Formats: sequence, C-alpha cells, structure tokens
Amino acid sequence: MTNRIDRRSLLRLSGAGAIAAGSGGLAGILASGRAPAYAQTTSIHWVRWSDFVPSSDKLLREKILPEGEKALGMKIVLETINANDIQARVTAAIQAGVGPDIIMALNNWPQLYATSLADVSDITEEIGNAQGGYYDMAKNVGIYQGRWIGVPWAIGGGLVVYRKSWLADIGYEKFPVTWDQWHDAGKKWKASGHPIGQTLGHTFGDAPGFWYPYLWSWGGKEVEADGKTVALNSKETLESVKFAVPFWNDCCDPGGLAWDDSSNNRAFLAGTIAATNNGASIYLEAKKKPQTYLTDKGMPMKDDISHAPLGTGAGGHFALPGPFIHMLMGYSKNQKAAKDFLRWVNSKPVFGQWFTSQQGYTDGATKIWEKDPVWNLDPVMEPFKHLPSAGRLAGYAGPPSQKAAEVQTKYIIVDMYAKAVQGMKPEDSVKWAHNELVKVYS
Repeated sequence: MTNRIDRRSLLRLSGAGAIAAGSGGLAGILASGRAPAYAQTTSIHWVRWSDFVPSSDKLLREKILPEGEKALGMKIVLETINANDIQARVTAAIQAGVGPDIIMALNNWPQLYATSLADVSDITEEIGNAQGGYYDMAKNVGIYQGRWIGVPWAIGGGLVVYRKSWLADIGYEKFPVTWDQWHDAGKKWKASGHPIGQTLGHTFGDAPGFWYPYLWSWGGKEVEADGKTVALNSKETLESVKFAVPFWNDCCDPGGLAWDDSSNNRAFLAGTIAATNNGASIYLEAKKKPQTYLTDKGMPMKDDISHAPLGTGAGGHFALPGPFIHMLMGYSKNQKAAKDFLRWVNSKPVFGQWFTSQQGYTDGATKIWEKDPVWNLDPVMEPFKHLPSAGRLAGYAGPPSQKAAEVQTKYIIVDMYAKAVQGMKPEDSVKWAHNELVKVYS
C-alpha cells in the first residue's frame, strides 16, 4: 500500500468535473477444490458504473457474483452508480480513508489517484500473460512509475451511429469522410429536421470522445512529445475552432451544450437526430426492442442503423477509446481478498461470460478477445473490434500522465469549443484553453 495523496493535491487533480459530477493464484484455488480461508465476515465492496448494456449488470448480480462468493468464500457487494459520479466518489473515499475496496475508473483517471492506490502488478501481469498481453493504451493508463495501479478490465469506444435511410435521403451513398462533407451532410440533415446530435457538456465519454479526435484530425495537440511543453495555441487548433463554429450552428442540435452521455441515446432512439458519436449502446437497445424503436415508416430502427468512423482532416483520422480499469484502493483492509477476487473475475472463463453479454459494446483489455466468436455474430458491431488498436489517448503528443488526466477531467479541450460556439472569438477560446493547460503543466 502506498501513502495516501494529500487532500489539497487530490482536489486539484480531481478537478471541477470530479467534484460536480498474496496468493497462489486462481489455478491453486481450483486445484485445491477449496475456497481461500477467509473469515466469514470478509466482504468486498465493488463500485462500478451503471452499464450502458444493462444485461451485463444483471449477469454480474445474478450469476457471476454468486459464483464468485461460492468459489472464493467471501461476500461480494456490487454497487453501480452513474459514471459521472465516480470521480466524486473516489475523491470522498480517499479523503476519508475509507470506502469501497475496488472502484472502476474510466479513461485515464487512475493516473489522478496513483499514489492512493495499491500495487496490483502481481495479478495484473499474471492475467496479461495468460491472455495474450494488454493493449498499449491499457498499459499506458494502468502503469505509474513502473508499477500497475489498476487491473485493466475492458476498452470502450465510440463510432458514429447513423440512420442509413436518412443518409440516402440527402444524396449520400456512403457516410461522409472529410469534415467538409460532414458540414454539407449536416446542413441537409438539420434542414430536414434531423440534426447531428453531439454533446459539448461536461460528461465523461461522448464529449471528449468527439472533440479530442476532432482536434487531432486538424493536426492540433495539447503538448509536445516531451509531455511538458504546451502546444495547443497553434494554427491547426485555431482552424479547428473556426470550422467548429459554423459546423455547430449549421448542423447540430443546440441542446447538445447540456447533454450527458445518455442524452444522445434518447434523442437518436426517439428519431430526433440523424447521427451521433456513441458507443454501440444505441444499436444494441434498438436491437433488443425491435417493436419499440421504429422508423418513420414503421420498420424496426435496428435495420436502419449503421456505424462509421469520425471525420478525417488534414492531420488524419483518430479515435479516443476509453480504458476501464479496476483500482484497488490503498486504504482497503481487504487487499488480499480483493486481489483474489480481481484475479478470479478477470480469468478467461469468468470474464468471458461478461464479455459475451456485452455483444461487442466493449473490447477486452487483453488481445485474446480479438478472436472471440462474439465478433462474428453481427456485422454491424464488427467495426468496434478495431478501436483499441486505432486510438490515441488524451494528452497527445505527450504520455497519458496525471496532468493529461487533469486536463481531461476539467474538460478544457471540450470547453475550448463550447466557448467558441457560444460566441467567444475562436482566437480567444484557443488562448484561454492554452493558458489553462499551462497552469496544469507548469
């Protein structure tokens, strides 16, 4: 266990967004036929987000965790909360020195709390070695000063989900590739009453998931490769902001300034937007309830849905996948039991049940899951398979450091665009964001 991070540093690192919003291994256990020798009162408290695939949470509660309690001889308490509330929960627990034993973190958040987390290198290396190794982005987020500060669970990511018939109605055979094509298609969609739906709010997934890749596609970057020199105020960044203003006004639903990660799901399924950057949850919901979600012609909406990459600019095309990592809190009094649970739940037979229930909504954090049969079941989902290998992490061109995590948590990049579309001069919004990054990185 490492020393807890001091309160002042924790509040600084967590940012405004967070405040608002020993063992013989599993093989040994199985070989012995006995659960580990824990006291009857041993209980593990596990906090996770409320999954956008509800059947996966149901599977955990009704099947996987009862199996775990029997196999491991401990009580496992699962608590699911809104993802936007996780950082506030972590902050409060670290300040108090008491709380859940295991908390699921998203994106690069573990870097913020690194000195308050237990070293889980032993079990993480064991899992990775058994499952083909971890993706680089899982390692980059999960390792701090040479040690693992979390056990990677999965990698989520977004693609553009769109209505195929409405794309054809505006004269496009294929989904737009360049941002100029996006602008043209978006104007036509909005004129027909079905704008593009995109959030510019303070929400963990869909906002950074669009605006970071958008910045990169123009050639913009937060810092140089040294991870110290702020480089945001550039010609490329300014051009991206200048383009974003008419794109937003001409193509997007203005309500997106206040949307969270579920708002666009509801809007798309209600038939009020033509396209949005999102995980696969919209399609999976439409597929689950084909008689509930219908097109304007009365056909199942699931058959009118497809996925495409985000736009391509002069700088290329990118995505911002989000790693999911379970943090074992340094204050936990049950670290051995928690490690045994994490080893068990990440094992291939157990994790495989959960992975199948996701239907492709998330990728595994280890490469073995690329070959899972789930990817052969539905061609509409197949594009999500490639996200872990194609993405960048926040903080580019530097590493996914504590400072990069702080910038993302404070929504500085998102707010740069939000301020411009609300009337601030693009030059001023870029300067503001650059100066905010300097405060973080200095």
